[in-house]
Amino acid sequence: MAAVFVFWGCLMSHVMNTYARLPVAFSHGQGSRITDTEGREYLDALSGIAVSTLGHAHPKLVAAIAAQAGRVLHTSNLYGIPTQDLLADKLVERSGMREVFFCNSGCEANEAAIKLARFYGHKRGIETPTIIVMEKAFHGRTMATLSATGNRKAQAGFEPLVSGFVRVPYDDLDAIKAVAEHNQNIVAVMVEIIQGEGGIHLASSGFQKGVRQLCDDNGWLLICDEVQCGMARTGKWFGYQHAGIQPDIATLAKGLGSGVPIGACMAGGKAAGLFGPGNHGSTFGGNPLACSAALTTIDTIEQDGLMANAEKVGALIRQLYAEALAGVAGVVEIRGHGLMIGIELDRPCGELVGQALAAGLLINVTAEKVIRLLPPLIFSENEAKELVDRSVPLIKAFLAA
Repeated sequence: MAAVFVFWGCLMSHVMNTYARLPVAFSHGQGSRITDTEGREYLDALSGIAVSTLGHAHPKLVAAIAAQAGRVLHTSNLYGIPTQDLLADKLVERSGMREVFFCNSGCEANEAAIKLARFYGHKRGIETPTIIVMEKAFHGRTMATLSATGNRKAQAGFEPLVSGFVRVPYDDLDAIKAVAEHNQNIVAVMVEIIQGEGGIHLASSGFQKGVRQLCDDNGWLLICDEVQCGMARTGKWFGYQHAGIQPDIATLAKGLGSGVPIGACMAGGKAAGLFGPGNHGSTFGGNPLACSAALTTIDTIEQDGLMANAEKVGALIRQLYAEALAGVAGVVEIRGHGLMIGIELDRPCGELVGQALAAGLLINVTAEKVIRLLPPLIFSENEAKELVDRSVPLIKAFLAA
């Protein structure tokens, strides 16, 4: 029998040590609250890193998953999958794209986007297709997406990285223009409309429109990584819709299935119709269970007005923090869009995550100095006030220490 040991009240087996886990494990949740194995309740302002769109144990999602499990879980993409066709239709209608490839995660969606861009380049006779990517970007941990990521700490130890990427500062149109003047192998620009792991940085509307124009002028593809900011988190279905632009490729995952793993690479414009049978694939991608969860997520967002709620409650959270932290030394900036919020401090603040946990609150710190908040889209105004009331004393005490 394999040895097991007690780890913070949980039975653990030989799980590879790839995460610096917090000293807690959860047994169940309801709405925006989640309960640990010791019976203590927490306000969830992280939603599984922007995954639990509908919060915990949403009755519509629970019913849809149970019903689908009672019919069929998986058949593979060797056969037609009606729920996959329906989900693709709904995503195309809301995104302005033309076709969708389904996978299981954000990095897989971005991997598909990178392959699609390279395939596009080779069809144009470019032997070494190159993609412009951004500093501080995060696109995943597969070898190609890790190479596209702008985090040296995440890349260290995994060299040689995949070639074919040129990196420029985020939100800097002139830097992209400078690359274009000296590199004839560019086939695409890949950008997060809001950098999540990079510290909740927002691409300006002017930058987004400028990149779209550069791509049009040069015959490049525009790839928008919407893995964290998509699925109504910013108050629109997709982040790029705020600037009124249309990408050639957009990637989704995280909140698409409200906790059931699913990713999507959507193509339109010059990227549509490129892949054919055998060019890409996934055994699990878009299976009936995952698609049922995603369909329910989309329908619930619309039926329950969660897109407008994300915009309204997100604005309230930023306002309350701005008022509570006004004039506090060490607070650099409060920024975000919808329910994707960052509070940047002037020093590393990772210890606040544990302090918040002790106060019954789930938050995150990214880019060392940015408190990242990603509440579920069902977050209420009262929960917004509770979040601020619980966290502000921790922030002030930390900065005063």
